[in-house]
Amino acid sequence: MKLKDKIAIVTGGASGFGAGIVGKFINEGARVIIADLNIELANELANELGERAFALSVDVSDSLSVAAMVDQSLKAFGTIDIVVNNAGIGHIPQPLDQLSESEFDHIFNVNAKSVYHMAYHIVPIMKRANKGVILNVASTGGVSPRPNLTWYNASKGWMITATKAMAVELAPFNIRVNAINPVAGETPLLKTFMGEDTPEIRAKFLSSIPLGRFSTPEDMGNAACFLCSDEASMVTGVAMEVDGGRCI
Repeated sequence: MKLKDKIAIVTGGASGFGAGIVGKFINEGARVIIADLNIELANELANELGERAFALSVDVSDSLSVAAMVDQSLKAFGTIDIVVNNAGIGHIPQPLDQLSESEFDHIFNVNAKSVYHMAYHIVPIMKRANKGVILNVASTGGVSPRPNLTWYNASKGWMITATKAMAVELAPFNIRVNAINPVAGETPLLKTFMGEDTPEIRAKFLSSIPLGRFSTPEDMGNAACFLCSDEASMVTGVAMEVDGGRCI
């Protein structure tokens, strides 16, 4: 029960790595708001996980939507102890000069500006409480970029830098900020990263991971739980690679 009675928000929590984080947090005693654009899927997961899971609709790229979600969370639980900025999107591998401006804007609105929106609406709550934990789900792409995913890589590099800057600025308020960098996993984004999902492409991708497997939602849940728990009370500003050695 490492997160007993903590109130957590996990964006993009209805599927993939987000669902793994939500499930782990619930098992460790937290009450979790599953904040997702796909409210039907979020409700399904909340019903599956029981009374300590609560589904809310949110578009993290829109400040008003985030504000409404935060307001509903406070009305339901009174406070917010943990925020996991997990919602994110990728793009089909393509030359950097061929990605459309509209798609570029969408990637940065969801992967980067969302962190700003969440901080804008939640950091004041944590400052008043003089405590809190923020975890950003970045990517190995932000550390060891691959060709033809330049703008996705850049958005995750932005998130890693934001994590470190936030950690320094918010430390006096007893707010810790960390990130985790997963390698690709069995999530809806896998095909996006690989271009197409074939045994040959999977084998090539896995050959670049020393431990020889994809990241799993359980891997992300375990890492997130540690960084958001009191066991990591001296850990802030870290971008932890949970990647089977991909970035070595």
